[in-house]
Amino acid sequence: MMSLPAEDGSTETSPLAPGENYGSPSNMDGPATTKTSKADEAADGNRLAAPSAPEDDLPERETWIGKLDFILALVGFSVGLGNVWRFPYLCYKNGGGAFLIPYFIFLLGAGIPTFFLEIALGQFMSLGGLKAWNICPLFSGIGMASMVIVSFLNMYYVMVMGWALHYFFASFTSELPWATCGNWWNTPRCIASDEEIRKSENSTVNSTLLNVTMTTVAPNATNENGTRIAASLEYWNNRVLQISGGLDQPGSMQWELILCLLLAWIIVYFCIFKGVKSTGRVVYFTALFPYVVLFILLVRGVTLDGAGIGLEFYLKPNITRLGDPEVWMDAGTQVFFSYSIGLGSLIALGSYNKFNNNCHRDAVVFACVNSGTSILSGIVIFSFLGNMALQQGVSVADVAESGPGLVFIVYPKAVTLMPLSPLWAILFFFMVLLLGLDSEFCGVEGFVTSCQDMYPHLLRRGHNREIFIAVVCFVKFLIGLAFCTQGGMYVFQLFDNYSASGMTLLWVTFFQAICIGWFYGLGDRVGWNFGGTKFYWDIKSMLGFRPILWIKICWMVVTPIMTMGIFIFSLVKYQRPTYNKTYEYPPWGEALGWLMALASMVMIPVGFVYKILTTKGTFSERIHTLLTPIYTKRKGDNGEMGEDGNAIAMTDGSENRP
Repeated sequence: MMSLPAEDGSTETSPLAPGENYGSPSNMDGPATTKTSKADEAADGNRLAAPSAPEDDLPERETWIGKLDFILALVGFSVGLGNVWRFPYLCYKNGGGAFLIPYFIFLLGAGIPTFFLEIALGQFMSLGGLKAWNICPLFSGIGMASMVIVSFLNMYYVMVMGWALHYFFASFTSELPWATCGNWWNTPRCIASDEEIRKSENSTVNSTLLNVTMTTVAPNATNENGTRIAASLEYWNNRVLQISGGLDQPGSMQWELILCLLLAWIIVYFCIFKGVKSTGRVVYFTALFPYVVLFILLVRGVTLDGAGIGLEFYLKPNITRLGDPEVWMDAGTQVFFSYSIGLGSLIALGSYNKFNNNCHRDAVVFACVNSGTSILSGIVIFSFLGNMALQQGVSVADVAESGPGLVFIVYPKAVTLMPLSPLWAILFFFMVLLLGLDSEFCGVEGFVTSCQDMYPHLLRRGHNREIFIAVVCFVKFLIGLAFCTQGGMYVFQLFDNYSASGMTLLWVTFFQAICIGWFYGLGDRVGWNFGGTKFYWDIKSMLGFRPILWIKICWMVVTPIMTMGIFIFSLVKYQRPTYNKTYEYPPWGEALGWLMALASMVMIPVGFVYKILTTKGTFSERIHTLLTPIYTKRKGDNGEMGEDGNAIAMTDGSENRP
C-alpha cells in the first residue's frame, strides 16, 4: 500500500482498502488480485511526489463524548423551523393527509438513503464535508458546492434568530405590543380585536386576515381602498421590519435588529468555540427544550375551541391532489429541506463519531424524530389556526400561511387570544430561538470543520480555532447587516429562494448519489466491487453488518432518478420571485439570485475540470488517479499509526463474510 504524509501529520493512503479485497460478488471468498498498470504507476508516482510532512504534536481529532451527543446534534441541526412553518402548510395545501403518501415515498427513496450516506461518509473518512470527498477525488467539487451553500445559509438563517429575539424581548410586558392599535407604528386602518374584524364593513371573504396580512408590501403602498389591517401585521411590517417599497429601496439601518443579530451571533459563537465537546453539551438543552415547549403548546392547542376544525383541515386527505405534479415536487423538496441534505454539515457531524459507531441505528432514530416532529408541529399549529378561524368566523385556509408570516404574524395574533398571552409568547419565541440556534451553530460547525481539515496545522493549534470562529462569525454578521435595513426582508427572501434553495440541494444530492453509487473506487476496483457495492461493504467494515439492500439500490438508481426528476421539474415550473404575491423582484434582483444559486452549482463541473487539468499523466491515467480513493489514517487507541489503521482499513470483515 502506497502512502504519503498528509497535512495534519496523519497519513493518506491509496489502494487497497477494505471492500477491495473482496473480489467480485460471485467470488467473495476468493483472494483479491490486482494488476499494475501505467495508470497505477502514475497514481502512485503522484502521491509519492508530494512533499513529506514530519510527524508533529497536533491535537488528536475530537470525537463526541456521550452516546447521545451525535443524535441530539443531528436533531438540533435538521429539526428546525422548516418542520414548524413549512411542513404543516405544505400538508394542508397539497391534499392534507394525502400529502403524506408522496412525502414518505421521497423519504424512503431519497431522503433517508442520502442522509445515511452523508453521516456514514463522514464517519468513514473522519473528515468534514470538504475533504471527505477524497473518497473519489474527481468529485471533490461536491464538497466546495456544499461549503458555498452552507455559507449562504449561515448568513441569512441567523436573521430568523434575530427576529425571534426581538419578539422575545418585546413579550416581557403586561400587554403584547402587537395586540393593540394606537401605537406609533399603527395606521388609521389598524384593527385589533376579532369582534372588530367580523363587524368591519370591509371584512368580507376576500378581506380576511390572510389577505390583510399577506398582501401588504409597504405600509404606504397598499390597502388604499380602506381594507382594515391586523395589528399583528402592522407590528411586523411597520415596527420590526419598517419595510420599504422594494429591493431597490434599502432605506435606513434598524439598530434594534442589528443588536438582536449581534446577540444571535454571540450566542452561536459561545455554543461552538470549544469544539464538539462544548457543542455536545449545548445540544442537550437546545435540541430537547423545544420539545418541552411544543408539548405544552400541544396540550393547550388541542383544548382550544375550534381545534378540531383546524386538525380536520390539516389532515383530511384529498386524494385527487396526488394527480398534480407540483404536489410531488413539494414533497421531495420538503424532505431535502427538513433533513438538511446537501449542506456538508451532516458529513462534518458524522466525522466526529468513532469508527465503529452504529450510524445506521442513529439514522433510523433520527428519521423517526424528524418526520414525527413535522407531523406533531402541524397538529400544534393547526389547532391554534382552527381557534383563530372560529374566532374570526372565517375558513382555516384564510389564516393558514407558511414561512415568516406564520411565525411572526399569524402565531403572535393567536397568542393574543389566549389568557396570560405574554407567557405563551415568551415560550413560543424562546422555542423559535432554540430551533434556529442549534440549526445555525451546527451549520457553522460544519463550515469550520471543513476549513479545519483543510488547514489542520493552522487551526488545530492553541487558540487558533477559537479565533477563526470569531472571525467567521464577525464577517458573516457584517454581511448580515443587509437584512437589518428597511429593505432587508427582500434581501432575506432572495437568499432563501436561491442560495440554499431546493434547486441547489437537489443538484448536490444528485452528484453525491452518482459519485458513491457508481464512481467510488473505479480506479482500483476488483471485479464488480466499486461504487455502491464497495461503499456497502465499507459500511459493513465499520458496523459489522450490512444495511438493507434497498439503501444500495437507492444510491445507484432511485435517488439519482428522483433528485434529477424534481430538479428538472422545478426548472420547468420556475416562476419569477415575488414577495407576498404582490411585489415582483426587478430583473437585476432575479439575476442576483441566480448568481447565488450558480455560485454553488458550478463548483461541481468546475471541480471536474480543475482536477483533470492539475493531475499528472495522460488523460486515462488522470481519470484513473482521480477515481482512486485517498484515505486518511486514524490514530489508534494508543496514539500510534498502525499499518492498517487508515479510516476504513480497521477490518475487512472477511471472517464474517457470507
